[in-house]
Amino acid sequence: MTDAARPRLAVDVGAGLRLRNPIIAASGTFGYGLEFAGVTDLRALGAIVVKGLSLEPHQGHPAPRILETPAGMLNAIGLQNIGVRAFVEATLPQLRVFGTPIVANCWGRVPEEFGEVAARLSDAEGLAAIEINVSCPNTREWGRIIATDLELTREVVRLVRSRSRLPLWVKLSPNVTDIVSFARVAEQEGADAISLINTLLGMAVDLDRRRPALTNVTGGLSGPAIKPVALRMVHDVARAVRIPVIGMGGISSGDDALEFLLVGARAVQVGTASLTDPRATERIAAEVSAGLRRRGCRDVNEWIGTLEGAPPA
Repeated sequence: MTDAARPRLAVDVGAGLRLRNPIIAASGTFGYGLEFAGVTDLRALGAIVVKGLSLEPHQGHPAPRILETPAGMLNAIGLQNIGVRAFVEATLPQLRVFGTPIVANCWGRVPEEFGEVAARLSDAEGLAAIEINVSCPNTREWGRIIATDLELTREVVRLVRSRSRLPLWVKLSPNVTDIVSFARVAEQEGADAISLINTLLGMAVDLDRRRPALTNVTGGLSGPAIKPVALRMVHDVARAVRIPVIGMGGISSGDDALEFLLVGARAVQVGTASLTDPRATERIAAEVSAGLRRRGCRDVNEWIGTLEGAPPA
């Protein structure tokens, strides 16, 4: 295909951040990006969101902490990571050479730690944005999922916004009855984009042992099984806020990505699919381009948010 025949894929995801295409490697399933450099072209991606970073290195939960389910996966990794200092000093310089925007997903045990991690990342050379994870369902330190409490969500977003000059993405939880109210709170407190959805809280049991299959008892459900839930929430939030929405949840093909873009997502993140196909992100980017061309669309921005038949917002 000639360059003239290829649809234009560049998208604006807020606060002046422009991506070469709308396909982003999601946090948690793409490591720090470097792990995939030998099997996929990191330069072909719109952005890379790295594993959730904390103030100090964190071990996460003991095994077993991952389990296949019908059309999906349960995980209770517990946000294991190398810590913000090691990432900034050792990992980030290696990522910069690829020229792909790097987004640092981060978290803290308490609101003040969110702010401190964000401040340290704000001074790091070569970061494109921060994505705060207030929605992990496996973090015992929180006592509950932060993004199921409106006022706690407000506090964390406000604190991070005050400590960082970088574009701020807020990753929300599907484990609520009204996702729109949480998106509006994030927008009010200075978020530049909304990422959703994180995993759905689930459980599996071992019948022979009569015990939970995961050491943590519960885990986060991801993969194709959650796509209809994710698509509905992205649709609802995109119609309710003025800032960009970055959709995720069960995306494993170009057509999946195009569905999220059609209902209003400005970009999408690919997560669990990378665990079964290490080249999923690069493949999906190519499939989005081909899908737009088949439908006679010359620019992805002419496709985004053009769903017909939905009632007025």
